[in-house]
Amino acid sequence: MQDRRDPNRGRRAPADRRPGYRTDPRGASRPPRTGAGASSPLQDPTRRTVVKGLLGLGMGLGVFKLAQHQIFYRDVNMTRLEGRRLLTPTLYAKRGTLYDRNGNVLAASEECMNIALNTKQITDADAVVDALVDHLGVERSYAREKVGEDTTWTYVKMKVDTEVAEALLDEGLAGVEYEHAMKRVYPYGTLASQVLGVVGSDNVGISGLELQYEDELQGENGWMVRERAADGTYIAGGAYEKQDARDGSDLVLTLDINIQRAAEDALAEAVASSGANYGSVIVTDPATGDILAACSYPTYDPADLSTARTEDMNLRVVTDAYEPGSVFKALVCGMAIDLGLVDNETTFTVPAVVMAGDDEVTDVDDRDYTMTMTVREIMRRSSNTGMILVGEKVGADRFAEYVSDYGIGEKSGVDFPGENTGIVKERDEYDGASVAAMSFGQSVSVCPVELVRAVSAIANKGVMTTPHFLKSRHGEEEDWTAGQRRVLDEQTAEKVADMMLTVVDEGTGALGQVEGYEVSGKTGTAQRASEEGGYQENSYMASFMGFAPTSAPKAQVYVTLDGTAYNSSVAAGPFSTVMEAALDALGVKPTR
Repeated sequence: MQDRRDPNRGRRAPADRRPGYRTDPRGASRPPRTGAGASSPLQDPTRRTVVKGLLGLGMGLGVFKLAQHQIFYRDVNMTRLEGRRLLTPTLYAKRGTLYDRNGNVLAASEECMNIALNTKQITDADAVVDALVDHLGVERSYAREKVGEDTTWTYVKMKVDTEVAEALLDEGLAGVEYEHAMKRVYPYGTLASQVLGVVGSDNVGISGLELQYEDELQGENGWMVRERAADGTYIAGGAYEKQDARDGSDLVLTLDINIQRAAEDALAEAVASSGANYGSVIVTDPATGDILAACSYPTYDPADLSTARTEDMNLRVVTDAYEPGSVFKALVCGMAIDLGLVDNETTFTVPAVVMAGDDEVTDVDDRDYTMTMTVREIMRRSSNTGMILVGEKVGADRFAEYVSDYGIGEKSGVDFPGENTGIVKERDEYDGASVAAMSFGQSVSVCPVELVRAVSAIANKGVMTTPHFLKSRHGEEEDWTAGQRRVLDEQTAEKVADMMLTVVDEGTGALGQVEGYEVSGKTGTAQRASEEGGYQENSYMASFMGFAPTSAPKAQVYVTLDGTAYNSSVAAGPFSTVMEAALDALGVKPTR
């Protein structure tokens, strides 16, 4: 039977007949070129070297990056991993409470909540949006934006009242989270806001006494560590560690809330009625330096800083400085009497015009004739020309020494941030007009709290005290006696105080009288300096400084009204109102 199988089946075909091969002209067989007849790149030694190099470089870079993450960046990566795995919320310390001298709470901290979202846990986005709008009062677009974030933790609203937060949480909506926090509350609203100051969102003081005594009030925050899963939920039995917060210290201030309220009310009315741009009041006990009240107007609401102006947050009795005007005359009289150069009844022949350098100085009553005046009469009339004669008798050298002794141009020592020390010439800067101009309160810029300190030497039998706000901490009375110093002889102080009594009883300060009490005081009206040089027209600083009772003062009050038309007595009315309230609050018995 004929075998029909292919005789070549199972045999290898000659090289020149195998598919894909062709014969070289020289008779040798070689593989075809790829593409358009070119040889394979892998057959080219140069190209093989390049390819191997690129592969090696890629592998080297991969190993290097792996080494970076495993060795060099290991700590960073572990920190990031821990940050995603562990939640470490801050446990805020309760900030210390601020009390007035009678135990009234002026500023306190209370617990609240920060509301946040874990959007990975939200199952009903619309319900969460509705709840945020209804309970927190946020805009719907804002709530929708927050719900739409892809995160395990995003804050929605900070420092939410506990009752409001709990009402939201009671709805049991998945993804709505919270953390405990603290916020500052002010039981008396805006009262004493410039003195107390405010705290920021991080519970740190940023102005006023909140800033001044930050280290005492702040305490020390605690912390908590809780382990969570990738979706942000807490792991039962996971890592947990806690460090409790240490609350801040409570402070008792020298303020009296009743005197403070009287001062703020009287000041607001005075600014409105006088047309002033703003005003200030400070009330002290001249024997101790305790500040019983201090305020500026306009003021602000510490619970709503969105409407507050920076200038309204300033306590101007500390932060501002200006020419004091005729109030300074009391200090000049103190110099002359203390040096034994004059007495209350020493007489001067006072012309209608006196030269201060190249400037002619006159009295405000437009007197055009020469008068014989005692020092008491110069004070009673507030005569500029007469006081220049007193100042010239003191002389430039001794004048400069007493200015320094009174603490003019130096920090008063008040425990409050941002004190302005004004502008005071050094003795070698005096010119021919300096003593004359300063004698009636020009050519010197003074911060109100400095002037209060200087005049306390007259009220306190010659000893100057340091104005201050802190009364006690940790149950211990604060000692402020280190800042006291004698400036005037006791008899000198009594004589000046007696002349200031005449000013209120019979002179320019008559509107500063308080029925039933002896009041010593001095009016002041200073021109406001212009930014272009010289003085502004029809813009004055009206002021009144005084203390009562004259023989044993318990309260010293300084009122300033900035930007008034010329009226030397415009500040006397509010002075009388505040002084009467202070004497009543302090329980001072009438002296007349």
